[in-house]
Amino acid sequence: MNAQTLKKRLAAGGADSQLAALYGGKTGKAVARCKELINRFVDAYGDREELHIFSAPGRTEIGGNHTDHNGGLVLAAAVNLDTLAVAAQSPLPIVRVQSAGHPENLVMLGDLNAQEHERNSANALVRGVCAYFSQCDKPVGGFDAVTASDVLLGSGLSSSAAFSVLIGVILDNLYGSGQCDPIELAMAGKFAENRYFGKPSGMMDQTVSAHGGLVLIDFGARGAAPVIRRLDCDLSAFKHTLCIAGPIGSHADLIGEYAAVTHEMEMVSAHFGRKRLREVDEKAFESALPALYGKVPDRAILRAMHFFAENSRVLTQTEALTAGDFPRFLSMVRRSGRSSFMYLQNVIHGQEEGLALALALSERLLDGDGATRVHGGGFAGTIQAFVPTEKLDAYITGMERVLGTGICQPVKIRPVGATMII
Repeated sequence: MNAQTLKKRLAAGGADSQLAALYGGKTGKAVARCKELINRFVDAYGDREELHIFSAPGRTEIGGNHTDHNGGLVLAAAVNLDTLAVAAQSPLPIVRVQSAGHPENLVMLGDLNAQEHERNSANALVRGVCAYFSQCDKPVGGFDAVTASDVLLGSGLSSSAAFSVLIGVILDNLYGSGQCDPIELAMAGKFAENRYFGKPSGMMDQTVSAHGGLVLIDFGARGAAPVIRRLDCDLSAFKHTLCIAGPIGSHADLIGEYAAVTHEMEMVSAHFGRKRLREVDEKAFESALPALYGKVPDRAILRAMHFFAENSRVLTQTEALTAGDFPRFLSMVRRSGRSSFMYLQNVIHGQEEGLALALALSERLLDGDGATRVHGGGFAGTIQAFVPTEKLDAYITGMERVLGTGICQPVKIRPVGATMII
C-alpha cells in the first residue's frame, strides 16, 4: 500500500495489536512514530505502491557477561526500544538506507566484498548482511529504507545488532519468504559485524534481537546453532523495574578492549588444546592454575575464572526465575556485577571510571534493595539495575541529579523479535 493508504490504516487502528505487542500499553506514540517515518520516506525516496514497516528490538543482557564468544550461557531479553524502518523494493541493484541524524548508507549490490574504508560504519553492516544472504543463496535485491531508533548509540542495548538484524528482516520480507529463522538473521548480523564492521563480537546481541522475549541461550556447540529456551517471566510481578543507566562514556575506541576479552580467554583454553573455554573442564582449569600462572597474563586467568562462575550463575538465575524466587535471582545479579568488576575487569577503561561511579551511585540509592551490575560489553556504555517499583522515581531522580537528565531509562521485556509490522 502507498503512503497515504498506510497512514490511514495506522490511524484506523489497523496495526494496533502488532504495535501493542512490541511496545506495550497505548499505541498512540507508536502510530505517530510510524507516520513520521512514512513522511520521511516519501521526502527521501518518493512514494511507492508497496511500503512496509519493520522493527528490530534492542536487547538487555541479564546474565552471562562476556560469555557468548567462548561458547557460554547467556540470559537475555529483547526490550521495548527498537530500530524502526519504512522500506520498499527498488528496481535498481542498490540498497539505500537513511537513518535519522546520519549520512545515507549506499551499497551497490554488484560488489559485496568487504571495504576497508567502511569498517566501523553502518554501511559495513548493510553490505555485510547483503553479502551473507547472497553467500547463503538467499534472494537479495535493491531497496530503499528510512530508519529511526530509540536504541541510542553507545547505550549498551546493542544498536548495531538491532540495525543489522533489521536489514536482514527487510531483505527476507521484500525478497524472500518472510520466514527466515531468527538464528539465520542473527548469523547474518554477526557475520556483518565481525567480517565487515570489524568488531569481534559474539552472537548474543543479534540472537536476542532476532528472537525476542526473555531467553536462555546456550552457545556451547561449536559450529552449531545456539540452543534457545524461552522463559515466561513478568518482572513486574516481582514489583521491580528493570532500568538501564547510560550511555556513560564512548565506545569509539574500545574495539581493542572487547577483542582482548575474547583473546585472553582463548589464551587459557589454548593451554588445553581447545579453542573456547566452554570446551575446557572447570576442574581441569583449577588443577592447571599453577601451570597457567606465569604462562598467560594474570588477567587472562581472572577472566577465565569469571567465565566459569558466570556460566553457573546463569543457570541459577534461570532456575530462580522459573521458581519465582526473585531474591535468589537478585543475589546472582549482584554476584555477576562483582565478578565483572573484579575478575572480568570491564568496568574501568584507562582513567575513565564513569561506569564505576554510576555503579557506586546506584548501590547507594538502592541501599541494599534490588541489584545493580555493569551491562553488556562494559568499559563504557551502561549499567543495569533492578529497582523496587516503590523506589523507582527516587532512583531515577538520584541518578539523573549526578549523571544528567535522561540518563536513566526504565525498560520492559518485548516478547516479539525482529518483524515486519505491516
